[in-house]
Amino acid sequence: MTPAARLAAAASVLDSIAHSRQPAEVVLKAWGAANRYAGSKDRRAIADRVYKVIRARGRLVWAMGGREDGRALVIGSLSLIDGLSLDEIDLLHSGDGYGPRPLSKQERGRITSAPGELPGWVAAGLTEFVVEDFKTTFGDGWTEEAHELMAPRAPIDLRVNLAKTTVAGVEAELVEAGLSPERTPWSAAGLRLSAEPPPNVQALEAFKQGHIEIQDEGSQVACWLTGVQPGMTVVDYCAGGGGKTLGLAMLGQPVASKAAVAEAPAAPVAVWSPVGGDGQGAVVQPKPKAKPVAEMGIRLFAYDVVQKRLDNIRPRLSRAGVAADLRLLGQNGGGVEDLVRQADVVLVDAPCSGSGTWRRRPEDAWRLKPAEVERLHALQVQILGRAAELVKPGGRLVFVTCSMLRGENEATADAFEENHPAFAPVPVAEALKAANLTDAARERLGALAEGHRLRLSPASTGTDGFFAAVYERTA
Repeated sequence: MTPAARLAAAASVLDSIAHSRQPAEVVLKAWGAANRYAGSKDRRAIADRVYKVIRARGRLVWAMGGREDGRALVIGSLSLIDGLSLDEIDLLHSGDGYGPRPLSKQERGRITSAPGELPGWVAAGLTEFVVEDFKTTFGDGWTEEAHELMAPRAPIDLRVNLAKTTVAGVEAELVEAGLSPERTPWSAAGLRLSAEPPPNVQALEAFKQGHIEIQDEGSQVACWLTGVQPGMTVVDYCAGGGGKTLGLAMLGQPVASKAAVAEAPAAPVAVWSPVGGDGQGAVVQPKPKAKPVAEMGIRLFAYDVVQKRLDNIRPRLSRAGVAADLRLLGQNGGGVEDLVRQADVVLVDAPCSGSGTWRRRPEDAWRLKPAEVERLHALQVQILGRAAELVKPGGRLVFVTCSMLRGENEATADAFEENHPAFAPVPVAEALKAANLTDAARERLGALAEGHRLRLSPASTGTDGFFAAVYERTA
């Protein structure tokens, strides 16, 4: 394909993304399958242009006089991002072959005219209502948070399955495969790969053998905050894709070997443990158990309202060598009656905007509307209330989202606390005593926490955006 033909293809793909709810990567893959003449270099160039445009969409729409079509956005990117002159852009729009048609008088005018001072939300690359939310949440630091959230090419984080292998063992496997893994700073079970070039993780033998799973470090941290220990009854109330389900399942398994124990973070002096009956959780000194950990495990229940999601988790559990009881949740919360006030830990990874993952799916930043945030907030409040019924006295409830928005996070936590006085906040500093968190995590995340609430973000922790609030049933 010629450079001009690649631009025309990118414009077409951008129009398809705008009229679809599918992720950009899915639309790009479908375009490649339908246009076999495009080679790997062509597909890569088209994808790079598409993502370059999506990340700068606000600025490009502004510069092109409010036009949102793929052609206008690509033209704007050539001028504002690539820095090409009008003559250079003209050459790419000759109309020859499969290239785009010549520039119109209006398009020439937009290229040559000064865009003027950009409003803050345009410069940030986010919609206006999201920027207002960020200003409330982050104050003067909102611009850095916005920039890092929309920055290109987030790394690929892996969670090592300590029930099968060790972090050091997987490191060696990945190096042998020609990769350069790095230890994640907060999760002691995590490794990080560069996204340039993008690695095909699922083709790795380590993945096929269940030694690793793709899971952002922030998501791993959310799992470790639950404080799950062998012998507990644990509920993953919104299983979704199953990443946290597998992480929780691993917590109930013995480590793979003495080597794994040796390289794991030192056990804290004291650990959280539910105390049945008196309604109070407790911090107790670890005591030797007569029964081996390998024989104890955990009772893990994973719920979701979509059967297909549960079906997709089954082979992942099998590959990882762990187990969970997968159950379909009724639309009105039915199907959990046998677990009411029985669970030591309930994790609620609630449905949300996914705004914390926009560095991976920047197209979603432009699809989100204020009404959707309001709808999700109401749904979160409803779900969290139902999940709370499963927590036993002294048990722990952990509310998690992969959102950056106050309207989903703090607003939902505030509503839950107002309506559920039987749940007391648990300081994040206490939850950070859990295993699989590094000493650096206990220091850094402890400093970021606001009491029982913790916010992770690309700017503050180098992870996807996550929010967590930790509670304990007192009565």
